[in-house]
Amino acid sequence: MNDTGTAPPAIYCRLRLFVAGSTLRSQRAIENLQRVCETQIGRTIDLEVIDVYQRPELAVQYQVVAAPTLVKLSPAPVRRIVGGLSATDRVLHGLGLMRLSPERH
Repeated sequence: MNDTGTAPPAIYCRLRLFVAGSTLRSQRAIENLQRVCETQIGRTIDLEVIDVYQRPELAVQYQVVAAPTLVKLSPAPVRRIVGGLSATDRVLHGLGLMRLSPERH
């Protein structure tokens, strides 16, 4: 229960976005992912942004070899998307939330 006496919303999806510093590429990946989460998913997302320079042990733990990389931890299966996350349909497909149409492969 939270302060208002209601249960907090259930977490739909747990995501970790690995970035390399505060570069323009990192900022764009964060903005793109936030846009997709707000406009397309519409459910409670547990999103953690991790800078691989500040937390290299987490990059090793999650087997991240390039940044930006988005790791979907739950619901299973674990999935990884590498890149700037600007193509909404590819992000949703990578998260297992939709199928790409045949002409978009």
